Amino acid sequence: MKEAHVSESLEPVYDRIREEVAARAERLWDVSLTLHRAPETAFEEREAARLLSGELEREGFGVERGVAGLPTAFTGRTGSGDGPCVALLMEYDALPLLGHACGHNLIAAAGLGAALAVRGALGGVPGSLVAVGTPAEERGGGKVVAVEAGLFDGVDAALMFHPGVYSWARAPLTASAQLRVAFHGRAAHPTGNPTEGVDALGALIQLFNTLGVLDRRLPTGSHVQGIVTDGGHATNIVPEYAEGLFGLRGATTSALEELVEEVRSCAQGVALATRTRVEVTGVGGRYEHFRDNDVLSGLFAHHADRAGIGLSEPVPGVYLGSSDIGNVSTRVPAIHPFVAIMGPEASDHTPEFAEAAAGPRGRQVMLAAAEALGCTAADVLLRTEVPGKAWACLREKAASGL
Repeated sequence: MKEAHVSESLEPVYDRIREEVAARAERLWDVSLTLHRAPETAFEEREAARLLSGELEREGFGVERGVAGLPTAFTGRTGSGDGPCVALLMEYDALPLLGHACGHNLIAAAGLGAALAVRGALGGVPGSLVAVGTPAEERGGGKVVAVEAGLFDGVDAALMFHPGVYSWARAPLTASAQLRVAFHGRAAHPTGNPTEGVDALGALIQLFNTLGVLDRRLPTGSHVQGIVTDGGHATNIVPEYAEGLFGLRGATTSALEELVEEVRSCAQGVALATRTRVEVTGVGGRYEHFRDNDVLSGLFAHHADRAGIGLSEPVPGVYLGSSDIGNVSTRVPAIHPFVAIMGPEASDHTPEFAEAAAGPRGRQVMLAAAEALGCTAADVLLRTEVPGKAWACLREKAASGL
């Protein structure tokens, strides 16, 4: 993590941002709890989008709903438009059955708080400040769609945080994709005419075995996990169709692309060996690996420390899943720090984590993150050298493939 060079001349601005967050603390926590009490899953976040966009509208942001062709996505804009552009990202989708077990209610409230605080502290915002409501991170990839629709064109910094079980300045997030593999065989009675059958399920099972061998030689950060989604319908019929869904991850986007081709080759080899026909298709958009911006992460870490949250470097070789923020980070300078609301012995995507996302530590972290995000946004908007350094960092990492 690079040392942040924070501007002493902006200390009065940082103080005003902290005061603005503190003045809204109860309101922001109420927003967070409202989201937590009524979780909505991917692309169904109608009430969440209404609540968050309404809060922005009430404080003078120009709100546009249904952006990027997504009914539950929105933007709230403010500023002169002449200068740098900062995007503060909000996530608000929940997990099926588990509710906000990934803490997206805290992400939404922190992004909202940062946006309101920056506008309140600066009055007339130089450049542009845009609060972006991004649905469907858990499944569906709302940011993937938003990127492809050009929603982040012209943005100089995309800022968000994520609650977790570690406090890390940057996010070790892998690239990911889903593949649907379908084998076509020929139905037959297993005793009446067994030689006529071509067992599609047998082929799918063989693919699982083959991928188990492949998995043992994959590099760190890469793996394949699959489930059977269709294995036939009767035990006295040789299955003519079988289907599996496979989740693939790679430490980098290029590693993921290589793994996709390996799985495709394995499926084709199994089909050849079993005399079946196979179809391999992608499901949903691919999540690219996250490309952290050291310049912006260093600034966030400094401001988080001032807010009482100490951040460290990630533990080497430990990955925290995948997110569609990766697709944003490969195109514009971005951050996605993790801040712990539980200890490292715990895990997100659990009922316990959902409970913590509505607990006192969750509140503390949300408000600290709002402060740090707001102060980092101010650095980008008010310090002429920061956007250029952030873009140079992104170009350097892109050139090295990191």
